[in-house]
Amino acid sequence: MDDLEKAIVISFDESGAVDSVLKSQAVAFVQQIKETPSVCSICIEKLCFCKLVQVQFWCLQCLHEVLRAKYLSMMPGEKSFIRKSVFGMACYESLNANDTNCVRLLDGPAFIKNKLAQVVVTLIYFEYPLIWPSVFVDFLPNLSKGAAVIDMFSRVLNALDDELISLDYPRTGDELAVAGRIKDAMRAQCVPQIVGAWYDIVLMYRNSDPELCASVLDSMRRYISWIDIGLIVNDAFTHLLFELMLVDGLPDQLRAAAAGVVLAVVSKRMDPKPKLALLQSLQMNRVFRLVARDGDSELVSSVASLLTGYATEVLECSNSLSLEDGKGVSLELLNEVLTSVFYVMQNCEVDSAFSIVQFLSVYVGTMKGLSTLTETQLLHVGQILEVIRAQIQFDPMYRSNLDVLDKIGREEEDRMVEFRKDLFVLLRNIGRVAPDVTQMFIRNSLASAVSSSEDRNVEEVEAALSLFYELGESLSDDAMRNGSGLLQELVPMLLSTKFPCHSNRLVALVYLDTINRYMKFVLENTQYIPMALCAFLDERGIHHPNANVSRRASYLFMRGVKLLKAKLVPYIETILQSLQDTVAQFTKMDSVSKEFSGSEDGSHVFEAIGLLIGMEDVPLEKQSDYLSAMLTPLCRQVEVALVNAKSQNHEGSLAHIGNIQQIIVAINALSKGFSQKLVITSRPAIGLMFKQTLDILLEILVVFPKIESLRCKVTSFIHRMVETLGTSVFPYLPKALEHLLTESEPKELVGFLVLLNQLICKFGVGVHDILEEVYPIIASRVFNILPNNDILSGPGSCTEEIRELQELQRTFFIFLNVIATHNLSSVFLSPKSGGSLELMMQFLLHACCNHKDILIRKACIQIFVRLIKDWGTDPNGEEKVPGFRSFIVGAFATNCCLYSVLDKSFEFRDANTLVLFGEIVMAQKVMYEKFGNLFLLHFVSKGFSNIHCPQDLAEQYCQKLQENDIKALKSFYQSLIEKLRLQQNGSLVFR
Repeated sequence: MDDLEKAIVISFDESGAVDSVLKSQAVAFVQQIKETPSVCSICIEKLCFCKLVQVQFWCLQCLHEVLRAKYLSMMPGEKSFIRKSVFGMACYESLNANDTNCVRLLDGPAFIKNKLAQVVVTLIYFEYPLIWPSVFVDFLPNLSKGAAVIDMFSRVLNALDDELISLDYPRTGDELAVAGRIKDAMRAQCVPQIVGAWYDIVLMYRNSDPELCASVLDSMRRYISWIDIGLIVNDAFTHLLFELMLVDGLPDQLRAAAAGVVLAVVSKRMDPKPKLALLQSLQMNRVFRLVARDGDSELVSSVASLLTGYATEVLECSNSLSLEDGKGVSLELLNEVLTSVFYVMQNCEVDSAFSIVQFLSVYVGTMKGLSTLTETQLLHVGQILEVIRAQIQFDPMYRSNLDVLDKIGREEEDRMVEFRKDLFVLLRNIGRVAPDVTQMFIRNSLASAVSSSEDRNVEEVEAALSLFYELGESLSDDAMRNGSGLLQELVPMLLSTKFPCHSNRLVALVYLDTINRYMKFVLENTQYIPMALCAFLDERGIHHPNANVSRRASYLFMRGVKLLKAKLVPYIETILQSLQDTVAQFTKMDSVSKEFSGSEDGSHVFEAIGLLIGMEDVPLEKQSDYLSAMLTPLCRQVEVALVNAKSQNHEGSLAHIGNIQQIIVAINALSKGFSQKLVITSRPAIGLMFKQTLDILLEILVVFPKIESLRCKVTSFIHRMVETLGTSVFPYLPKALEHLLTESEPKELVGFLVLLNQLICKFGVGVHDILEEVYPIIASRVFNILPNNDILSGPGSCTEEIRELQELQRTFFIFLNVIATHNLSSVFLSPKSGGSLELMMQFLLHACCNHKDILIRKACIQIFVRLIKDWGTDPNGEEKVPGFRSFIVGAFATNCCLYSVLDKSFEFRDANTLVLFGEIVMAQKVMYEKFGNLFLLHFVSKGFSNIHCPQDLAEQYCQKLQENDIKALKSFYQSLIEKLRLQQNGSLVFR
């Protein structure tokens, strides 16, 4: 080996045995050689005499790179030398006929031959057809040298397709132009000869070298899309291709390659009429039997792709042609192939390029609008339903993962949910075009699932139930209620069935969801109510051993109760008796789980009970008994826990917290079934029971003042009682608010403000006295917690602490807005609040002008507008609030209504910003109405003059402001601001 060969071998070493410094030196050396002017000659010499594959690969790669980068600057003689040398290597020629040691690259490994093909294609890119027009014609006589050259020719054609012609890869405009030039030249010059060579090779080598024939057919497949189809679709070649596919004994690889060529033929883009003639001439029914072989073989996979591709093309022709042009023929061909296609869909690995759902959806679409379906179409509908059922079934290998829902099970469930979406859309479309067939299929699926063994039928049952569930999407409300078609049989069958595999989580969940979907049928057919109740209440539902299923059943049962309402009154005692153990279990500490802390936490059982016993249809005496039976033991548990907590140490009292939380959640859910009208007006005795309960639960705030989770739960119950008890809740509010105000953390204050907002929105000025007491304390704490300037935002500022501050700020702004807009602004002026008024005004002003949340800015401007209306002037024209008028005119008007909108960050193209701008214009109108010329004089003479507003525009503004057209004022003011921005060139911010 010379130095270059040694350096190349070292640079390719991946064993780790070579010293890293030496390897770096080798890499640098070969790179230096690559930069020399004579590198192409060096490479060709090495390719003639060096047998090291590393050197051969480096030289070919170097030739490829140099040609791509420097071809246009090469001398003609150098180009000719490279062309002759490379072509000679590709044709198995020795460049030095007298040297017996000359290396032949075609005897080397596949990756060397592929790299040589890439170099040939690079020359074709630059030289064909103008400089080297004979490349393909010259190649053809050399094919007689045997398999090595034939194989090389196929590799060159494949590389040409990969590098230039195939549109499976993104191409530049230049590459597309070169590809067009090459294809045009080949079509005019040599394509018929190449096709003839393909035919002769396959005919000659099919028995002696089937692997070579398969590679030739693979090359041929790539070229069919752009060559004359008549060269392939003729008696000789078509006969040969089908013979290769159909004759047993030939290797699967060769037969599959022939199927690939025929697929390329049927997929060729053509006008519908000649395309149909081509498809008809192929007599494709000859290959249908081949898919019934071993489903995993290469041949079956290729024939499956051929049949699905053929069916797609026939269907496309059918949709494009009229009856006169051959639509009937296309339908015959389609009906002929569909049975095999359905078999392929269920039993074979389908080509990823073929979308089962898309094909079937198009086919089902052909049936829309038909008054009746033919027997063949009905048969195909049944087969499509079989395909859907097979496709939506879970793989049994994931059964245990899905049942316990571990990481693998969760991923598989998510994948199948996504995968099934389009299949279920297809099912619903079939349900609309062939409702009777669809319902009968689902009935038979359910019946089959019921009768099969427990071990075998988990996935089958789940699929059958899922089909029935999805069918409900295609049914109208009337059809659902009246039980059209087979629903009269299907729903009772569903309700009465206990599947052998009902303990499985997936089966149990889809079973309950399906019952819930068809509850409207039960609503109209009340004789099935007992069956529906049993399904929800027994081991299929709430008493299912899997906690996920049990809690889902609780939620769905509550929804069923909401729907059936008064029709369930006769069953209340049965229901309550059945739920006794569930109710007791819910409030036990060991039933508390973070896993169920979301919407389906099990509390829906109590909400369902509340809805049942909270109806006016229930007699008062029974209602009192039912409610007392629920509330008394729950309240007793709280009282005992509170007494024990007072007498125990800290650790002992913490043990009761989980139980108390669950009890509050339960009582809260229970109360949702009772309306304010019932508990206050018609049955005050019921209201008294809830008042007593509230009194007991408020004691929790006394005993556990620092436990955030308990405070949140009690606050939530107060929210509920505000809605349920109405003004009757007032006597309990001072105690509640006093204890809730003991904590000053941002999160706690947010919850408190939300409660006050509810009280204000519900009772308005009725809460004036309460608000007058608590507002000064709240304002003081908020202003101490929140910074004077903006809260940090953006990257690196999303800590929990900052998020809590942002939420407190946002909620406090809403709180101030709610006070102002509910005629309670006098609260801000009370003696106790006096110290915080100035802080509040500056706080609001800063937010009006600078807050990044446009909706917050809008809310703050609304506060100012309301305060201007309330505090502007009294009937005698005097100030109600000393200094307020000068603050509004001097600070708010210019900073918020002028300077903030001049800022380029105020984006008029944003919809929310336009709404904010409307509020700003409204504020100007209100200021003029309340303060008259005082506002106008200051705003125009000082504000406008500071920004050098032209006099004529200022006068127009005054005129528009004094008119009564707010839309015209807004339009003019936007135009004015945009003109002033241009004048200032975006450089102005007076703040």
